[in-house]
Amino acid sequence: MTGSGPFDGLDGFRVEVDRAAARADIVLARPPLNVVSMPQRDQLAGAFAALDADDGVRVIVLRAEGEHFSSGGDIPAFMTRTPEQLAVLAQNVAAPERCRQPVIAAIQGYCFGVAFELALACDFRIVTEGALLGLPEQRIGMIPGSGGSARLARMIGIGRAKDLVMRARRLPGAEAHAWGIALDCVADERLGEATDALADELRGFSPLAQRTAKKLLNEAEDAPLHVAVALEGEAYGRLRSSADFAEGVASFAEKRKPVFKGE
Repeated sequence: MTGSGPFDGLDGFRVEVDRAAARADIVLARPPLNVVSMPQRDQLAGAFAALDADDGVRVIVLRAEGEHFSSGGDIPAFMTRTPEQLAVLAQNVAAPERCRQPVIAAIQGYCFGVAFELALACDFRIVTEGALLGLPEQRIGMIPGSGGSARLARMIGIGRAKDLVMRARRLPGAEAHAWGIALDCVADERLGEATDALADELRGFSPLAQRTAKKLLNEAEDAPLHVAVALEGEAYGRLRSSADFAEGVASFAEKRKPVFKGE
C-alpha cells in the first residue's frame, strides 16, 4: 500500500506498508539530497503516529531514495518561523521514539542536521561505509534544535558529543559504528539486505514484549537506578499473564518455534 488514506499528499516522502511482512517503510523521496521541509516535519510525525496505531505493523523502517539519506532541513525556512515555533520542533522529530514498534533507520550518504536527529530518535541505525553523519548547525551560527545534542550526549558521552556538535564534524559510518551510534556498518550495496535481515529478526519476537521493552528502556533512561529497576520489575510481572509469554514457555518446553500474537 502506497500513498493511500492518511498517507495522501505527503511532502517529500512516501509510506509503503507490506502487510505480509507486517512492515512499514517511511521513504524520504526528494532526491538528490532529500531536504526535509517544514511541512514535512509535521507530516512525518503524523505518519509515525498513524503507523503506531496500526496493529498490523510490527516494525518500521526509515530509509531514503538515492545516494543520500538527507542533507538536513530547509535552512532559509527557519527564518519564517517564530522562536516559539522553533522551540517545539523537537516534538515532531521524537515521533519514532514514541512509536510502540521498533524503528530502524537505514542510512547512506549524507545524514545531517534534522535527518541525523530523526535517525537518533529511532531504535536502531544501520549505516553504510560511505555514510557521513553530523550536526552542522555551528556552521550557520546555530545549534541542533530537535534533540540531537541531548540524545548524542546520552548515547556517546558529553566529550564525544561536544566533538561532533561544537566542531560540526562529519562522522564516517565506520566511526559511527565504533562509537555506538550505529548498530552496524555495511558496504553501500548491502544496506537493503542488512536492513531487511534486522526487520525480519525483530518481527519474529513477541510484539507485546517488544513494545514493553522499548517503553521500559525509554522511560528508565533518565530514572535513578532504583526507579529503573522497579519499573523493570513491574513490567516483568505484567508480562507474566500475557498469552505471548505462555506461548513462549510452551514452545520452549516443546522445542518448537513460538507463534506470537501480541496478546
